[in-house]
Amino acid sequence: MNARALIAEDEPLLAQGLKNALALAWPELQVLALAPNGVEALRLIQAERPDVVFLDILMPGLTGLEVAAELADRLGEGEPVPRIVFVTAYDAYAVKAFELAAVDYLLKPVSAERLAAAVARLKAHLAAPREDIAQLVSKLQKVIGAGTAPAPEATLKIIRAGVGNTVRMIPVEEVCYFQAADKYTNVITRDAEVLIRTALKELLAQLPQDRFRQIHRGTVVNLAEVAAAVRDDSGRYSLRLKQRKEILAVSRVFADQFRQM
Repeated sequence: MNARALIAEDEPLLAQGLKNALALAWPELQVLALAPNGVEALRLIQAERPDVVFLDILMPGLTGLEVAAELADRLGEGEPVPRIVFVTAYDAYAVKAFELAAVDYLLKPVSAERLAAAVARLKAHLAAPREDIAQLVSKLQKVIGAGTAPAPEATLKIIRAGVGNTVRMIPVEEVCYFQAADKYTNVITRDAEVLIRTALKELLAQLPQDRFRQIHRGTVVNLAEVAAAVRDDSGRYSLRLKQRKEILAVSRVFADQFRQM
């Protein structure tokens, strides 16, 4: 069976090792490229449209799961979805969660026997009708939504932000939304924007989940500041805020929570 694949792995030796192992386990497979990070993996997937993607879970820029979620958001209705195999060093609990969004998973170091089993599963999936966007989004919603609620004692009440020689104390209820900015986070209130030295992922785990919701990979919104959720002709949602003019895009993966607003 002829198929085209992409390998996304930030460790060059591991990437080349997987490519070599695949050449033995699946000689007909054409490996198009080795992506060194999640951002490049996403670009190559969109450009090359491979049949299979081997995604490392932990990569710079975007994790393997974030690549899958972003891909689900960027692909148009009816476009074929590549078969995804996650490559991970995670424990069994994490593997079970990631498996929901993938054809298979491979634990590092990858054995020849385990790779052969994954190849067999991939061939069976390639012989069947391709998964559509709705199916991939549904799986990703289960994975991303699992275990995200923080413990009650972890709830953050005050954001401390340095502005010049002053440290502003911003109550979280005054924040309209948070926007990721590399390793920092932009805190947007009704009348100001400040940058804090905390990554959005770290911040999200401390926010009260009854008030704040992630709507995109890099955006968390205060539900109390949402005026309306608007659905366009393609089925995509965006949010209008009460006190800000900007329109916030909602990823397909997070759209379900706004369908009945």
